[in-house]
Amino acid sequence: MKYENLLNYSEKHFRLATGLKRSTFDKAVEILNKKYAEEHSRNTRNSGRKSKLSMEDKLLATLEYLREHRTYFHIASSYGVAESSIIRATKWVENTLIKDGTFKLPGRKALLASDHVFEVVLIDVSESPIQRPKKNRKDTILARKNDTQ
Repeated sequence: MKYENLLNYSEKHFRLATGLKRSTFDKAVEILNKKYAEEHSRNTRNSGRKSKLSMEDKLLATLEYLREHRTYFHIASSYGVAESSIIRATKWVENTLIKDGTFKLPGRKALLASDHVFEVVLIDVSESPIQRPKKNRKDTILARKNDTQ
């Protein structure tokens, strides 16, 4: 789904589609645009061919990959670009947002130092025996006799 389709969505539907509030999405796009401008300024050697995808579409493709577990091939076909373009864009968006640190979650030590009490619920998903009908000797012998005739 392209970003142009999301422009008319309400806040609720936008969040359902992307997993982010519109303000958070806009903040991420702002960070990505700043980094892109920094990397592709005229003074550097990285100023190359313009991308077919807008920054919003790159972020949206990354969210589709991370949230929906879609393959790169399917994402690329929905955006009309090559699979390698989606792979590069996804990796770049992930690395850029990680390095920026704006969306960084607190570490384990910060959680342990806080005053919050966390409640942990464990669910046992071990195997349980299945009830199966018991085999009778008579049924086995009858089945063998029927198979041979």
